[in-house]
Amino acid sequence: MPLQKGKWDINLLLTVLALTCFGVLMVFSASMYSASVEWNNEYFYFSKQIKAAIFGIFVMVIASYIPYRFYRRFAVLGIIVSVILLVLVFVPSIGVEVNNARRWINLRFMLFQPSELVKLAVILYMAHSLEQKKDKIRTFRDGILPYLVLAGVLGGLIYKEPNLSTALIIFGIIFGMMFVAGVNLKYILALGAVGVVGVVLLMQQASWRAGRIAAMFDPWAYRLDEGWQIIQSLMGLGAGGVFGQGLGNGKQKLLFMPEAENDYILAHIGEELGLLGTLAVLFVFIYLIYRGVKIAINTPDRFGSLFAGGIMIMIGLQVMINVGVVTNSIPSTGIPLPFLSYGGTSLVMNLFAMGILLNISRSANTG
Repeated sequence: MPLQKGKWDINLLLTVLALTCFGVLMVFSASMYSASVEWNNEYFYFSKQIKAAIFGIFVMVIASYIPYRFYRRFAVLGIIVSVILLVLVFVPSIGVEVNNARRWINLRFMLFQPSELVKLAVILYMAHSLEQKKDKIRTFRDGILPYLVLAGVLGGLIYKEPNLSTALIIFGIIFGMMFVAGVNLKYILALGAVGVVGVVLLMQQASWRAGRIAAMFDPWAYRLDEGWQIIQSLMGLGAGGVFGQGLGNGKQKLLFMPEAENDYILAHIGEELGLLGTLAVLFVFIYLIYRGVKIAINTPDRFGSLFAGGIMIMIGLQVMINVGVVTNSIPSTGIPLPFLSYGGTSLVMNLFAMGILLNISRSANTG
């Protein structure tokens, strides 16, 4: 299949590169003390993250030259591979358990988190399937039932890891793409209502999840367990004030706030760079999503439009959930902030997705 003759969306490219470079810097700032204590090497997390960033940017550039329609032939295979990988995490000799969760596969040279790949596989399959069905997606049998099964299988396996937050991202991608594609709205609203009830019931099944809900409403009552991270996050954001404590001068990273370089990196940014720095980061994410949505709207073929739209749904959901957790607007859950949080698999897969989006932009008239 020939390469597109258009140009990359240079604004999208620069935005992604800026976020990635800034993320590496903030991971170093947030982790240098804990890395020196845990590993006797203040560069431990930083070196891993910068290697992932370099590799991810290389993958992004390569992907930007591969015609996005090429991936269609792997739509079904991607789902099959996803199921296999999600099953393998439960195999003792292959899967790795960290903090009572089995979410990783040991590749010897790194830990790989299959759920990050599953997100892209779902987006690809949904774009391919929804484009093929055309008007049939208005019916329950063709437009709802197959995707309910898909959500149930993949979401169920991820939930068992346990990883409810990522399972919800998968559900959000599937139903978000169904909405964008024009599936009957009454079905989506009905399923959404059922989904909300289901999530509440699932969160009540485990005592630690129920504790997180309670801690959201009164973190100080749970300050020694479920409320600890929330309190430290809010204290970090508050201590930053308008202009921040200054890069490298944050106190929460001194082992007060767990996961300062990971899920709570926005709180660390707020402490060191203040309200202005936090708002600047959020503005960049809004601009990134704007560019992605513009590409999706202006892509001439339906598959490319759905593919681009699905990628932006994935990014947007992760940003909203992470910001909600850090600001205690929703119960605490483990969703990294795209491009900024520590984690090689997440960073590489997000950059791969941006490479696909850049290739789609070569067919879109975004101006």
